[in-house]
Amino acid sequence: MGNASESYLFVSRISKSNDFLMGTLYTIFGALSLLGNGILLFVAYRKKSSLKPAEFFVVNLAISDLSMTLTLFPLAIPSAFWHMWLFNRMTCTVYAFCGVLFGLCSLTNLTVLSCVCWLKVCCPNYGNKFSYSHACLLVACVWCYAGVFAVGPLSGWGQYGAEPYGTACCIDWHAPSQSSAAMSYIICLFFFCYIVPCTVIFLSYTFILLTVRGSRQAVQQHMSPQNKITNAHALIVKLSVAVCIGFLTAWSPYAVVSMWAAFGNSTEVPPMAFALAAIFAKSSTIYNPVVYLAFKPNFRKSLCRDVAKCRSTLFGCVCWHSSAQKGTCRQSHNEECNSTRLSNGLPENHRTCRHCPCPETDTGARENCGDYSPQQTARILKGSLHSEMAVSQLSNEMQSDFL
Repeated sequence: MGNASESYLFVSRISKSNDFLMGTLYTIFGALSLLGNGILLFVAYRKKSSLKPAEFFVVNLAISDLSMTLTLFPLAIPSAFWHMWLFNRMTCTVYAFCGVLFGLCSLTNLTVLSCVCWLKVCCPNYGNKFSYSHACLLVACVWCYAGVFAVGPLSGWGQYGAEPYGTACCIDWHAPSQSSAAMSYIICLFFFCYIVPCTVIFLSYTFILLTVRGSRQAVQQHMSPQNKITNAHALIVKLSVAVCIGFLTAWSPYAVVSMWAAFGNSTEVPPMAFALAAIFAKSSTIYNPVVYLAFKPNFRKSLCRDVAKCRSTLFGCVCWHSSAQKGTCRQSHNEECNSTRLSNGLPENHRTCRHCPCPETDTGARENCGDYSPQQTARILKGSLHSEMAVSQLSNEMQSDFL
């Protein structure tokens, strides 16, 4: 707890009802961020051997977002509900340092990601040479770049202090009126950590969109592999743009309010404006996992596979319960399995049942039914001959005809 001399600086300047609302939103955002970024990192770990160099930045973004959640939210939530900052000045400085470090790391990471996407789409001759060592080097540069501005106030260039609304800490936006060093820090921070990144991101994706649009029109008469490359580029663009728009939309209100307090009359800035901008900024930690887990095919497929494996591990095969249940499992679906037909009227493979995970084989095979993966088959009629193959091996058009 802070002493008496610190208590005035750390008392909330907004109403208790607004603090309660902030605490509730912090709790919701923290839970969603912890769940989403945790799942994203778990999926990335499971598929670490197949991660592409550009996906290193997705993982790094999840790490910085999760770090912000773990360091800031446990302090901000009880302070908001208690209507005052519950910790001392040193904790306030650490809180502010972590907020600046992880926030700038996320923004710089998105800036570098936009440049990598531009290189791979607009300059494929160089983009195809982008390797894992390049990605690791750029990730290290991202953390160093953010670290320079985060360490600045600790070394006397700028200053950390309480937020204007009183229940959190960040850069002291009132210091520029009292110190030329603090003024230079705010100017450099605003220019190099907001104006430059936003400009680079905007120009990168503008060129990418123009390139993808032009190449899509140019390859309409070419072979399908080129179309697949164009579609992959379009997917990269959509995902990256979605993450960047979400992040910049979240942090822009805080940047505007901060510049208003730093270069204008700080007493005219309502404390509630800072409070809402801060909550909006911290909501950026939930955008990245939602976008990538919901819309990126390889992450989504890997997540579904891991969830299915976990369900299989937790619940096991229903045929393991008892021999009587095994017989019931087979008999209850026997007619349905035998009468199941594809849309072309031909029966499916009678040896497998879509509803029962146990193949009707010998006892030894049943004991390993947890690893059994049934698949649907189809008979292909060519003239007077027919052949049988898995539906998953058919082309998309043939699958749509059958299913």
